[in-house]
Amino acid sequence: MRRVEHLPSWVAPALTLALLVVLWELFVRLRDVPAFVLPSPSAVLDMTIQWRAHLPMQFGVTLREVLIGFGLSIFVGVPIAALITYSPLLSKTIYPILLMLQSVPKIAIAPLLLLWVGYGEAPKVIVAFLVCFFPIVIGTAAGLRSAPSDMLDLAQALSASKLQIFIKVRFPWAMPQIFVGLKVAITLAVVGAVIGEFVGADKGLGFLIMASSSQVNTALAFSSMILLSVMSIALFYALEWLEGLLVPWAED
Repeated sequence: MRRVEHLPSWVAPALTLALLVVLWELFVRLRDVPAFVLPSPSAVLDMTIQWRAHLPMQFGVTLREVLIGFGLSIFVGVPIAALITYSPLLSKTIYPILLMLQSVPKIAIAPLLLLWVGYGEAPKVIVAFLVCFFPIVIGTAAGLRSAPSDMLDLAQALSASKLQIFIKVRFPWAMPQIFVGLKVAITLAVVGAVIGEFVGADKGLGFLIMASSSQVNTALAFSSMILLSVMSIALFYALEWLEGLLVPWAED
């Protein structure tokens, strides 16, 4: 039992994933499931190898859309969260509007974006931005509001300006909550980019899933979906690594 406890944290998920892949392969082979219904892992691997010259480009297109949309959501969302925190009026007026916008299904917005901004990268980036924006605003606002009142009173007693209080007290205290919002948002950004590619695109992993499905090439669709999962996991853990680097006190 002690040996199990001392194993690296990635071992258990890796073994579980390997077991699921083996069971998947056995199920398809023993039940003789048609490849167009459910391809075996080995068939997906073969298709990935066949498309190895094309998949990196498709992966890069989607990754670029995700990162640009995610970056824009940080650039816009964090200042808005700060305004909401410092202004009760804006909190009462802007926050309900943000909640209303968040409740609109993004799949319904994507076709309209094609009419407004046309084809290309812009609609996918905008959808990724929209799905990221709300979690970042909520996480940042919650973090900024969570600063202890005694620390704020002490800073004011020391004649600190609002900007100094924000930089020295509120923002550092909010960092763990901000990263919670960022980690939620980055996985949603991948979903948003793919939604945009589903509606109208000629490249990207979302486009490849739609094209391969229409051609009944289910193995290629699965290969694209696996790459999307790898992208989401890699981006999530990249943020977690960055959080450990910038916010070491969050682990205490």
